[in-house]
Amino acid sequence: MTTVLVILLVIILGIAGIVFLYIFSTQRTLVKLDEMCRNAMSQISVQLNSRWDAVMDLAKTAMRYAQHESETLVKTISERRMSNVTNAQQVGEQQNAINDIMGRLMVVSERYPELKANDLFEKVQNGTIQYEENVRMSRMVYNDCVTKINRMVRQWPSSFVANMLGFSEREYLEVDDPKKKQHLDLDDVYGK
Repeated sequence: MTTVLVILLVIILGIAGIVFLYIFSTQRTLVKLDEMCRNAMSQISVQLNSRWDAVMDLAKTAMRYAQHESETLVKTISERRMSNVTNAQQVGEQQNAINDIMGRLMVVSERYPELKANDLFEKVQNGTIQYEENVRMSRMVYNDCVTKINRMVRQWPSSFVANMLGFSEREYLEVDDPKKKQHLDLDDVYGK
């Protein structure tokens, strides 16, 4: 009888050890994925700030040609710019604000052909396009990280561990139809 109890105890301890190792491993994976999501969101924030800087430079360049309109744009940029973007909703708000400002800047450049022909204006405008591409790539990385963590949070048995440790699904960065249309309209302005 004692041999049976020892074998049973060894089996129970073995199962408990396996469960502990699984929980430990899953927690480490969830933390890694969570940090990857945070890092990706931070990269988006950095890229958006760089894009805001480029848009501000564009507005300041336009100021030489259209003083009043550009001062209004510079003030609007200062008011709408967030220093740190931390969630999907804020990313969307910043994208919309930047696209609105860029649309207004393009209207100013259409009114002043000499501004549109200015090398500095064109160079800064091309820079904003590159920053938009960087934001797009950062959004893709973020969504990829969100897919990985959401999969762990939703699949069993890792969902049990995730729930127990307070991990939850993350929100994807999405582009709805009005935003897509606005982006396509800006592509027309940029001549793509």
